[in-house]
Amino acid sequence: MLASLRNMFRIPDLRNKILFVLLMLALYRLGSHVPVPGIDLSAVSALRDQAEQQGGALAFLQLFSGGALTNFAVFALGIMPYITSSIIMQILTVVIPKLEQWQQQGAVGQRKITQSTRYLTVAIALVQATGLSFLFHNGGGGFGSAGNPTNIDLFGGDANFTVPRVALVVLTLTAGTALLMWMGELMTQRGIGNGMSLLIFASVVSTLPSDGARIKAESGTGWLIGLGLVAIVILVGIVFIEQGQRRIPVQFAKRVVGRRMYGGQSTYIPLKVNQAGVIPIIFASSVLYLPLILGNVLPPEGWGASVQRFIDDWIIRQDSPLYIAMYGLMIIGFTYFYTLITFDPHKQADTIRKQGGFIPGIRPGPQTERYLGRIVNRITLPGALFIAFIALIPAVMLAVADIQNFPFAGTTILIAVGVALETMKQIDSQLMMRNYEGFLQ
Repeated sequence: MLASLRNMFRIPDLRNKILFVLLMLALYRLGSHVPVPGIDLSAVSALRDQAEQQGGALAFLQLFSGGALTNFAVFALGIMPYITSSIIMQILTVVIPKLEQWQQQGAVGQRKITQSTRYLTVAIALVQATGLSFLFHNGGGGFGSAGNPTNIDLFGGDANFTVPRVALVVLTLTAGTALLMWMGELMTQRGIGNGMSLLIFASVVSTLPSDGARIKAESGTGWLIGLGLVAIVILVGIVFIEQGQRRIPVQFAKRVVGRRMYGGQSTYIPLKVNQAGVIPIIFASSVLYLPLILGNVLPPEGWGASVQRFIDDWIIRQDSPLYIAMYGLMIIGFTYFYTLITFDPHKQADTIRKQGGFIPGIRPGPQTERYLGRIVNRITLPGALFIAFIALIPAVMLAVADIQNFPFAGTTILIAVGVALETMKQIDSQLMMRNYEGFLQ
């Protein structure tokens, strides 16, 4: 491994890509601590201290912000508006013929879809920034534990909650999201790995040291070591599932073109057990993110207060049975949805047929399509159940054993391991191209 690290920085091109990614991540973490102008900084400090003690919905909202939300920083919205817009565009691609036509146009169509996703991201960021402004002005009524609001007004009272100040806050938060979107795309183009995934990776990992220190202070070193051992077991299971795949053999018939013979080779289609990776968890989290933001735009009294209470007590509260059921079912549903988007049995069967290939024992055409669809459905179910189980471990432990601090499991470690493995695979491919051994054997 040490030799691979030396080789990684020995190659100038690869070294520059890695250093560029690290620089972008450092700028992202810096922006997560730069507060939005026009906000009472003393109230921000009080909100951060109270959030560490209470958790609740505020801890849920911080999942992909890396602490930027409690700092009410420029990057407080994080990359979630972009993730939400990507979900919407992928769903619309299935139902709108024009978008489906763009998808089939290759690079030209992909650029059009990417541009539409950017515009939609800015629109969603405007809505979420407005919702956060009203939410923090109302004292974060939905942010504390159930029935225990934070009662902290970051605007410093009604006198300071004016249209120009709100417009400044909304514009700053929206610009922060647009900047993050640009940074993520730039990291994908000029760096190594997927830029958006790396930003999310930095967000979820950045809170681990402080969470570990808090567990040690509250429960002692023994409890911290115990949770660390559990995290190692979970990590091994995640790596096992992430690396697991079903290999479908494909045989190519021999063809004579002129005086040369082509084909006759055999290969395989690697179908991963968890084909969707961490995307279903991100999708499900972004869907659960919206009710809290939209609910706090409602009137603070009357029916609006009832809706906010329902969202806080049932939809966002992690030990709620409704939250556990909704989160788990959405993860499973999004796993099937994203798997069908990334691996279409009809297109795959058609591609195999056009290349003169066939699966041994299966006739080309519709039978190959049905066979591939049956295999994908079989291996997707255990993968979906596994990632849903991992994501729900903290919620189940909170509901059953009232264990509130378990940061080294669930969504955090699943996203961290998934993104790390994908990035290491790309680094491995770069090393193998230059006749070096990679990390993954």
